[in-house]
Amino acid sequence: MTASALPVPRLHIVTGKGGTGKTSVAAALALALASPGRRVLLVEVEGRQGIAPLFGTASLGYEERHLAAGAGGGEVFGQSVDADEALLDYLTMFYRLGSAGRALQKFGAIDFATTIAPGLRDILLTGKLKEAVSRTESGRMAYDAVVLDAPPTGRVVKFLNVTVESGRLAKTGPIGKHSRSVARLLHSSLTAVHLVTTPAAMPVQETVDAHRELMAADLPVGRIILNKVTGAKPAEITPDELEAGLASAGLVPDGALLAGLMTEYESARAEIRAVDAYRDRLEQLGRRVEELPLIPEGVDLSGLYQLARELTPRLGGQDAH
Repeated sequence: MTASALPVPRLHIVTGKGGTGKTSVAAALALALASPGRRVLLVEVEGRQGIAPLFGTASLGYEERHLAAGAGGGEVFGQSVDADEALLDYLTMFYRLGSAGRALQKFGAIDFATTIAPGLRDILLTGKLKEAVSRTESGRMAYDAVVLDAPPTGRVVKFLNVTVESGRLAKTGPIGKHSRSVARLLHSSLTAVHLVTTPAAMPVQETVDAHRELMAADLPVGRIILNKVTGAKPAEITPDELEAGLASAGLVPDGALLAGLMTEYESARAEIRAVDAYRDRLEQLGRRVEELPLIPEGVDLSGLYQLARELTPRLGGQDAH
């Protein structure tokens, strides 16, 4: 099979070090993927509630609900996946407990189960993702793509790989079968794990480390997104050229002002050189590096659409590989 014939990813997992803007990037990616006629589900886990403020809406719940029109005219829906609710779904799906599952929740049995088996929470959360990716409605896929605002890079591999370990431990029965089916999705070309970073030493190093861990776990890395990139590269200019330019504008700066302007100019050049160095290091990983601009006033819904427009041409409206 040629590279062009590979399946387009349908599950997009967005991770990054805290402070890199991974939630904003995940939301923008969902908007970018929602081209005409396409439905995209944007999911968050672990009660983060970072998505709703970006869209200027009430906190997300376990029920999927419409968030916004996509940048290309499709639809974006949102959901906050809660492990307890996911376990109730699981008990209903595999054990047909129905209202008995709710009774278990009332008596604290679900909290007890997830406390003595901490990995169970991650199994339930990733299992809910798999269900959303594979669900059909009226003869078609319920969602054309699912985007996850994932845990940060420091723990994303453990989060995604928990189903592999549980599948090894539970060889038979519903848990084993369920874990293996989720693991197959997460390790397939239907999934892409995108790494978000900013042009700074610690986020870039953590991205390099996460890339290595993802590759070692045989998890499919998508693209590296260099976020919050400031400004364009300034033109070369000498102090004499700067003074002449100011004079042509009717300004006659004194020596202190001219020195101050040159200091600012050199600082901007140094910052651009640093960005270039970080970009070069990321490109050495052999992945496409996409850049998104810094939005100085902060990211709101308008900012999300701006970032989505930056991503859309590069994704071809669909492909994030």
